[in-house]
Order: sequence, then structure tokens, then C-alpha cells
Amino acid sequence: MHRLVAAAMERTTHQVAYTSAYVRLAYPGGDVPASTGVCSDEIIRSYRVVGVDLQKEVHEDIVKNWSAYPARTIWGQAHPDTNIDHRRVPNLMVFFSRKGETLRVTPRAEDYSPGDLVTWDLGGNVPHIGIVVSPQSAESGRHLIVHNVGEGPKMEDVLFAWKITGHYRYFGPNL
Repeated sequence: MHRLVAAAMERTTHQVAYTSAYVRLAYPGGDVPASTGVCSDEIIRSYRVVGVDLQKEVHEDIVKNWSAYPARTIWGQAHPDTNIDHRRVPNLMVFFSRKGETLRVTPRAEDYSPGDLVTWDLGGNVPHIGIVVSPQSAESGRHLIVHNVGEGPKMEDVLFAWKITGHYRYFGPNL
């Protein structure tokens, strides 16, 4: 997990304009332009550094388990889509719960470890995702979070800034 945490922290050195536009992607290994992205793209890019292609992993699981995913009910999709499915937080939540470890959501900062994935509702049912990293806030003592909430990838003390909707640990096939 140290490599994953380092990869997430390195993402904060990139200039990324927040854009959620639908983009046609190569498969596997496809990515939106490096200068653009959303919160999930920071997770996807961090895992790619350590050899895990979430585009491929999520797609393969959705194909085999279509009814377990909310793509049809939330977005009205008729079939899996390699261009977008892995970029949607609700799909990642299902994937991480199926293929990784679902951890308890608690109000205790010490229950969240570097490498853990956290999802939130930003309000109005707007999902968000970030990754817990090793550095801790000097003020609160909590581990910081790498995420992109609209200003590019940042490392901030936001663990309890919004309502937590999920807490996961995913090592992937190569970690």
C-alpha cells in the first residue's frame, strides 16, 4: 500500500482542470486527457501507477455482474460502458465492496488508514471519493486525503468534511 499512497500523493503535483465530460477512451488502459479529470480519475491514476487498471477491473466485473451495479438504475444504461463506468463513484463503491474489503464508517479518525478509500455525499446526493494518505494534519492529527473536488488534486484534512458513505480497502490483483 505504500506505493499506492505515494502514487496518490504524487498526483497533487499535477495541474488538472475539473471536467466530468463523457470521453471515448481506449480500452484497456484508457484515460481522459492528463490535464482534466474528476475525483475518481485521481483514484484510477494512482492505482495505474502500481499496476492496477481499474477501467479493466471494473468493466470485467460489471460484465459478469451487471445487476449488482447501479448503472442501469441511476444513469439508464442498457449495457456496460468502458468509457465511463470506472469513473463513476457509485460503481467504484460497488466494485470495492465486491472485490476489496468494506470497512466500517466511524467517527474515529484512527479507523482510517493510509491506502483506504473513502466516499462521501457532498450534499444533494453528489458522490465523491478520495484516498487516505500517510501525512497527518498538524492541527487535527488526522491522516490527510488526496482528492479532487473541483480544484485539481489536493492533499487536505477533509475526512469528516462531508457525510461519509463508504470506507474501503482494495489491494487489487497486483498489490
